[in-house]
Amino acid sequence: MKNLVAFITSGYPEKSFSIDLALSLGSNGVDTLELGVPFSDPVADGPLIEKANHKALELGFKFRHLLEITEVVAPKVDTLWMGYFNSFYQQNMQTLIPHAKNLGLSGIIIPDLPHEEALSYKKLFDYNNMANISFVAPTDSETRIKKVVSDAKKFIYMVAYTGITGSGVAEDLQPFLANIKKYTQTPVYVGFGVNEKTANDKIKGADGVIVGSAFIDILLKDSLNYSQKISKCSELAKIIKDKINS
Repeated sequence: MKNLVAFITSGYPEKSFSIDLALSLGSNGVDTLELGVPFSDPVADGPLIEKANHKALELGFKFRHLLEITEVVAPKVDTLWMGYFNSFYQQNMQTLIPHAKNLGLSGIIIPDLPHEEALSYKKLFDYNNMANISFVAPTDSETRIKKVVSDAKKFIYMVAYTGITGSGVAEDLQPFLANIKKYTQTPVYVGFGVNEKTANDKIKGADGVIVGSAFIDILLKDSLNYSQKISKCSELAKIIKDKINS
């Protein structure tokens, strides 16, 4: 069974909505939930997620809201945080990681923390049995791929192309996937540019997909009420889960 990871922006448009959406996604095909941490300069994210980040901050998102959402959601849906390093560093990693573990979090995705710098937190993550998700990109050399994936936990985030999330760029990922799998037994999930139209192609040779912008596009539609947004996101999750396993 191929896995579906869904990204949503925490606290957008409000905390209670994020909780309701997360639980609904978990009941409609999503295996792992990424709770995005709103940040003022989300450099790896495309315009949709960037817009949701800014809106969440304008509406008063605070880090404590992420903790409150996680406390409710993580015991019921496998949950990760996805955010930029400054958001976590400001909370003091030595106290944040154990607290996150107690809330039920299974790992963190930090796109702007290079592998070499992440190693300084390896003992902290390992001691708390939490994953610090590893990234590999098409621009990585074979030597670097081997180094990054050698001790990867939970899954490897394979960037489908060089760029930002939400782009529709198409690439032949098979050689890249094969190169990664030479050096690891850890599942490889494809992110960036995955939606209901591209899921069939993106999943080839991979163990799962990561979908973000397709969900955020729905959340940003002012013409939909909260119930409709949750319904449409949940239906999209079911469609993509079916496509990657058909």
